[in-house]
Amino acid sequence: MANDASEHEAPTRRDTLKYGGTVIGGSLLAGCAGQSDESSTPTETVEGDETTATETEASKETDYSVSMSPMGRVSFDAVPESWVPYGGDYADMGVALGQASGMVGIGQPGEYYTYVYDELPGVSVERERIGRNDLVEAEMDKELFYEMESDVHVIDTGMLRNWFDWTDEDITEIRDNVAPFVGNMIFRRSDSWHDYRYYTLYQAFEKVATLFDERERYEAFRALHDEYIAGIQSRLPPATERPTVMLTYEGRNEPETFSPYRLNDKGTSKKQWNDLGVSDALAGTGVENLSTENRSELDYENLLEVDPDVLLIRGHEKKSASEFRDTVLGYMQEHPVGSELTAVQNGRVYRGGYLRQGPIHNLFLTERGAKQLYPDEFGEVTSDEQLFDRQRVADIVNGDI
Repeated sequence: MANDASEHEAPTRRDTLKYGGTVIGGSLLAGCAGQSDESSTPTETVEGDETTATETEASKETDYSVSMSPMGRVSFDAVPESWVPYGGDYADMGVALGQASGMVGIGQPGEYYTYVYDELPGVSVERERIGRNDLVEAEMDKELFYEMESDVHVIDTGMLRNWFDWTDEDITEIRDNVAPFVGNMIFRRSDSWHDYRYYTLYQAFEKVATLFDERERYEAFRALHDEYIAGIQSRLPPATERPTVMLTYEGRNEPETFSPYRLNDKGTSKKQWNDLGVSDALAGTGVENLSTENRSELDYENLLEVDPDVLLIRGHEKKSASEFRDTVLGYMQEHPVGSELTAVQNGRVYRGGYLRQGPIHNLFLTERGAKQLYPDEFGEVTSDEQLFDRQRVADIVNGDI
């Protein structure tokens, strides 16, 4: 892909979209460490773990802009109507902001879990339509970008470069001939190539809200989220009474080895576990977080040395809680070594949540996690007890704020 030298002579498809900023060199595109890629952007003041954009004279020179590492400031004369994200995290952000109808493709449709929308009246996505433009299945072929004719690509260019071997020239070609890129890989923070700024879930969500000029919906979601998390945290047991938790990945029904995740990694895929105040069972073990460079796996003997109170396994999100218990947990209970694990003996092995979660996903995953970790307080994970108002979420998505 990176060596594709074919030339596309198609003109820039939408004159109303233009790339903002004055420096477009390779170092900016590469997101080099130590370089400020937002030096000409709206200034930012950090409050806690979130960022609030403050308008400057530079940002007033265009109709509106969004500034996000690694691409810097991207300016628009019109709100993008069609868009394509790489993962389910940004896809879910767009849905939350009422932009589902404009999504024309996605990186991995099989890992974009839309069944949660079934619980939100009037909220849905056209899975068949976006599934026809599967970026990963097409091996991130540039030709697909021309065919989609999106107004904006919500994709981290660092990921294009390091996962799909795109060059700076590839990125510039699609940016100039089709549409700009805005995005940042936020689900984990363990990849050495990601040497530019990270964002929390709601910092990234705020950037996407700016992109689609949907500040009111964002603020409504933020208020709902803050109220919801505060309510749950007020009901958590003391830290000394909380379980130790090990988060892993293994997608097979009969698991034999497990890829480790570290909960001290502040990536958005761990947000619910950090909000729920759990202790990482791998703390002090020297086991590294799964990343592009680290693909190590642990066997049952390794798990037994750690012996967490709760074991969370990713890769089973298409199963219900009952299906997971019947297959994965059932197998581990019969395993000669796995059956010795405390979590297995106590039936505390659960699905570990999505790798890429957006704001709607996070509400559901936090509810599920609270039940998994603290069933005495929040109810069993197989119960129908609801911890947040589905109708309120649907109203925000549908514009009834």
